Amino acid sequence: MYVYQPYDQQLLNERVAEFRDQTRRFLDGKLSDAEFLVLRLQNGLYIQRYAPMLRIAVPYGMLSTTQVRKLAQIAREWDKGYAHVSTRQNIQLNWPELEDVPDILAELASVQMHAIQTSGNCVRNTTTDEYAGTNPKEIEDPRPWCELIRQWSTFNPEFAHLPRKFKIAVNAVPDEDTALIGAHDIGIQIVRGGDQVAFDIYAGGGLGRTPMIGERIGEAVDWPHLLSYITAILRVYNKYGIRDNKFKARIKIIVKAMGVERFRELVEREFAELRDGPTTLNGDEVARMKTCFPAPAYAGAADMPAELAAALEDNAAFRRWYNTNTRAHKQAGYRAVTLTLKKTGRAPGDITSEELEAVADLADRYSFGEVRNTHQQNMVLADVPQKDLFTVWQALDKLGFATPNLKLLTDIVACPGGDFCSLANAKSIPIAEAIQRHFDDMDYVHDLGELDINISGCMNACGHHHVGHIGILGVDKKGREFYQITLGGRGDRISRIGEKIGPSFDPDELIVALDKIITLYVDQRIEGESFIDTYERIGVEPFKERVYGANH
Repeated sequence: MYVYQPYDQQLLNERVAEFRDQTRRFLDGKLSDAEFLVLRLQNGLYIQRYAPMLRIAVPYGMLSTTQVRKLAQIAREWDKGYAHVSTRQNIQLNWPELEDVPDILAELASVQMHAIQTSGNCVRNTTTDEYAGTNPKEIEDPRPWCELIRQWSTFNPEFAHLPRKFKIAVNAVPDEDTALIGAHDIGIQIVRGGDQVAFDIYAGGGLGRTPMIGERIGEAVDWPHLLSYITAILRVYNKYGIRDNKFKARIKIIVKAMGVERFRELVEREFAELRDGPTTLNGDEVARMKTCFPAPAYAGAADMPAELAAALEDNAAFRRWYNTNTRAHKQAGYRAVTLTLKKTGRAPGDITSEELEAVADLADRYSFGEVRNTHQQNMVLADVPQKDLFTVWQALDKLGFATPNLKLLTDIVACPGGDFCSLANAKSIPIAEAIQRHFDDMDYVHDLGELDINISGCMNACGHHHVGHIGILGVDKKGREFYQITLGGRGDRISRIGEKIGPSFDPDELIVALDKIITLYVDQRIEGESFIDTYERIGVEPFKERVYGANH
């Protein structure tokens, strides 16, 4: 992973000192709430329902074990002993005291971490596939390109005050959208690798109140011009973006209003002026960045060593976990292991200080001292020797992170909802727990196959409900919580927004409605067909009829 140079560290230390002074002046009454608002958002600090929330940046989801242990320490000393993995691969603390935040930021800076640009109207954390660098299907390791984007966007004065927040994702796997680029303000698809790297660049995606899928603006953009082309898109957005209505301020509104051709024309005009200018990448800089992401010192080993084959033969529980929670690796003799942070009774993505330390210990011993956060609020040990998989499974099972449900019904993605967020209309965490408790038969869950359930507590869609196979949205009706259901969303290889099936349900009715939806799928599927495949074959009407009756 990228290691800070002295100038990186100096910049970070100075930013911590700056915010310490700003916080002191606010607490002394020398800065108003409105004045402090902009300053705290630039440092990842929100004011939530009961306490501040600090969002900590985890660029492209990568953490060293030193950083994981620091997060454990911070959560123990300044929070309630746990942290939360977000859907954008970041870490959130839900209970820090305002006066302690500068100390927290100083501790983060000591391990090359920060909360810069995790909020506010700026370019946020650049994300990618949690298996980047190990995924045998990828064209090119996307992490060096993510880091180049991160460095270009951090403290970039031209884009510090955009009309609205801005999110970029990079995908390197053909025919699979491993980074959900279709739902980002800018989505970057690597289409060629090696010495001739090129990118298709999409713009205008996003979820929230008006969900849209991005449109391809740049086709096969050569690698030297990556940052120039992104700059051109942002300049058009900065110039034409709506600033007096936050509900219409995202780039997706501009792309939709102008039309793709007009938007592309404006981008190409800006790009013509930028081409071969200061934002043009050179081979030396790209090569230097790639050296920051070397392959670990893999030991030569064959796939399926004898001890793994024996364990798979003898232990059904281990075999189920292996088939569900581990995946193929570029390097023979290794697999990537996903830790499902979805314990029933706990918010999806939550992990305690003690658990963070235990995960760090496992990563040091079995995965080259590295941990990754995922878009689905889980964690990954990306480089586990196959000969050690049974031992790792046993350790994860004791931690409660070996539930074999990755990408299955109970691997639910959910925002913090009304339990924490002041913007939420309804709670998300109790709904996730109710679903997990209702569908507690693991044999049945496995029989259903891949099925994404995403829950958001409001239209801001932090739970990405629009792209869930089944999406659940909390709504407020005269002070009461209700839940809308959408079906058919997806963000894997074909980004698509789900369709609302009808009137919303109160919490007690929701589980009944989900039962009907899933029972219809079981009744209608053909052999080997997943939920989303069945939905795409039969359409939404049979589901509506099953849920609401023939006269819906």
